[in-house]
Amino acid sequence: MAPRARKILVMIPAGEVYDHDCVRWYKASDKQRSIEHYHNIGDAFVFDSSLKLLDYDRIDPLEISKFDQRKIDSYNAEYDFCFLRGSNYLNPSTNWSHAADIIEKLKIPVIAFAIGAQAPSQGALELSEDTKRVMRAIADRCSTIGVRGAFTAQTLWDIGVKNIRIIGCPTLFRRNNPELRIDLPALADVRTVGFTVRREVSAAYAKDVESYLNRHRAVIADLDSRFDLRLLAQGEVEEKKLVFGTPVQRAQALVQLTQSRWFAGAHDPLVRLYSTRLFYSDVVADYDCVTRLQDLVLGYRLHGNLMALANGVPSIYFTYDSRTSEFAETFAIPAYDVFSDEPFALEAYWDQGRFERFNQAYYRGYREMRTFLTENGLAHKMQADAPALEPRRAA
Repeated sequence: MAPRARKILVMIPAGEVYDHDCVRWYKASDKQRSIEHYHNIGDAFVFDSSLKLLDYDRIDPLEISKFDQRKIDSYNAEYDFCFLRGSNYLNPSTNWSHAADIIEKLKIPVIAFAIGAQAPSQGALELSEDTKRVMRAIADRCSTIGVRGAFTAQTLWDIGVKNIRIIGCPTLFRRNNPELRIDLPALADVRTVGFTVRREVSAAYAKDVESYLNRHRAVIADLDSRFDLRLLAQGEVEEKKLVFGTPVQRAQALVQLTQSRWFAGAHDPLVRLYSTRLFYSDVVADYDCVTRLQDLVLGYRLHGNLMALANGVPSIYFTYDSRTSEFAETFAIPAYDVFSDEPFALEAYWDQGRFERFNQAYYRGYREMRTFLTENGLAHKMQADAPALEPRRAA
């Protein structure tokens, strides 16, 4: 008799799966399908990276848009577990649809895989009663909930959820290398630099949007004067139009970027960069490829920077909200506060001692992630440490 296929479920996927454990945005070959809508391909990074760590035969989405007892019965009968794809679910506005009702009927394990809390720039974080119910239901169906960092852990603790493990994000471990480390070359040898752009930001999370954008542009200008610079986008509409659009759409994007004052005018050097040095893709694997070509990746995108680190490329975070700060703190990643009174100086961060702290945090974090998967009974591909050598006996 053939062994039973190992089937798993994912709640709130981000993209379509191909070649077993690879993710691209939905109908990626049809570039026009989503060109008018913002979607953060970073969410697909997390989904893709999660699949690369898990060991399974088939994955299907858990549908939360409606309550269907027959589907729930099939989930319980046919699947080994369900995981919630990591994202910033602990915020005031997450729409869970029928998730709580469905989870409470599931008899298989349900695991939150690297979820995070997003605090507003002012005031306390308030969770909806539906979010609290979903988190408590998941906590009752797993050994531990995997969270991004200490702030998220505290947010869950405050609503009575205590079976928590801090694991960061699977994107950092996507190459499945327990010994990964960052060793800096001489700064004089750095030629190619990728800057992860996040032009659109909410005042709810960035306390001073004008300062955020001005510093953004100033750093890009400085890096462009020193290095072979490539701008790495992750889903804003105008950036997608410039990469994938028709001539009319590209012209529209340039007008919109000027009207929004992202461009200072037709002769702004940023126009040239956007026209010749802008990268975007709907396929996660393409970001692996482009980051490996860089000597350094830095900027505003949490997952864009993580992709670089996962590929052994030095990265520096620009922190501006609780989410980016929490992750930089969790893994001791060199980080620059966008709202600092001091201008950004790359030389101040080009310090092996700073990256040695990351190397140590990564070493511990890989093992915490592996422990999390193991203690929740999830078949996975993460490597165990090599056994210690037996001491050599004297002759």
